[in-house]
Amino acid sequence: MHIHILGICGTFMGSMAVLAKELGHHVTGSDANVYPPMSTQLEAQGIELTQGYDPAQLDPAPDLVVIGNAMSRGNPAVEYVLNKGLPYVSGPQWLADHVLQGRWVLAVAGTHGKTTTSSMLAWVLEHAGMSPGFLIGGVPQNFSVSARLGGTPFFVIEADEYDSAFFDKRSKFVHYRPRTAILNNLEFDHADIFPDLPAIERQFHHLVRTIPSEGLVIHPTTEPALQRVIEMGCWTPVQTTGAGGQWQVKLLSEDGSKFEVMFEGVAQGVVDWDMTGQHNVANALATLAAARHVGVVPSMGIAALSAFKSVKRRMEKVAEVRGITIYDDFAHHPTAIATTLDGLRKRIGDAPLIAIIEPRSNSMKLGAHRDGLPESVVDADQVIWYAPANLGWDLGATAALCSVPSIVSESLEGIIERVKSQAQPGTHVVIMSNGGFGGLHGKLAEALQ
Repeated sequence: MHIHILGICGTFMGSMAVLAKELGHHVTGSDANVYPPMSTQLEAQGIELTQGYDPAQLDPAPDLVVIGNAMSRGNPAVEYVLNKGLPYVSGPQWLADHVLQGRWVLAVAGTHGKTTTSSMLAWVLEHAGMSPGFLIGGVPQNFSVSARLGGTPFFVIEADEYDSAFFDKRSKFVHYRPRTAILNNLEFDHADIFPDLPAIERQFHHLVRTIPSEGLVIHPTTEPALQRVIEMGCWTPVQTTGAGGQWQVKLLSEDGSKFEVMFEGVAQGVVDWDMTGQHNVANALATLAAARHVGVVPSMGIAALSAFKSVKRRMEKVAEVRGITIYDDFAHHPTAIATTLDGLRKRIGDAPLIAIIEPRSNSMKLGAHRDGLPESVVDADQVIWYAPANLGWDLGATAALCSVPSIVSESLEGIIERVKSQAQPGTHVVIMSNGGFGGLHGKLAEALQ
């Protein structure tokens, strides 16, 4: 059948498009912003993309329209679908009906680390010869594609708490019905759709309600919000990670690049990998617990993690020019910014570190996280904040509260000039945004040549 996807370049919708194509459907799609890595992945798969939402793209009518959660009433294509009575569905619902039905779903939920942890888990199962299917909101470098059907009933999914569609305000993950669920962490986020943290906790509890009594819930001991979710009622065995949990680590290097794994007090082996940061150590523990639930012994999981290559746009080294190293990172929440910078600082020691941050997420634009920003950048030597035109609050006032030198720039050119004047050989530059950032990474590398 012909499936047309509105909002196809979102990480979830783009991945879903790949699965629909693999199932043999004719897939087309449109989006307001067509940019890599998703656009290049889709084009490589032979999926035809249209820029914009002109209703003409829906004539002749496709058999089904899948509507992304970024679409709202008033969008010309959405209005056309409704007026013409075309069949439509949300992405998570389509996935549940056509891909996840009857499979052993391993879901990774949480405010931070979903993409990295689901990539780790898919890789551990792959390494163990289990050929899992997966849908990940990023491109894992061990696979070079963000989704595939796989060759066995096992399916790893990044389980997002964001809503499903304008006509379905439940969190996406409520559709997935996992048997194995990782709840990584839980903080307030998505201020555009959730009024407060208890509202998100309720959605997480909706997820917990769907997990079978023969399944498994995995969560760290250090997250009070997740503890509250479990206390609302849990009918499934639970394993915990971190201090006081069944799964623990003994750090063998300060930056998290080497650590020993303990399960119920017994050493299981040593992970020695290219990743850094306490957050990734925590992600690894949850991954090993989930993999063990489907039959991968910890020693085999540890061997797989030692060969794990991370995800595009997760502290991805994109260039090294005249001794200056440039990284691309997706961090867009104060906690993620802080843990990422902390991991890099521990790896590079006293080397100069410049952070360039675009407050681009919906929560950032609403100012929901601005109070946490000054504290999040303490591990950088200096910070350049980019002020997008539609930011509804005073970024300069936030920059003024930073304990490290901070400036606000309103143009990419200004950012590039600043870095050129400050960066010496040996400097590390981290660019943080959950969007394309106007191609800053490539422009900066070129300017430094």
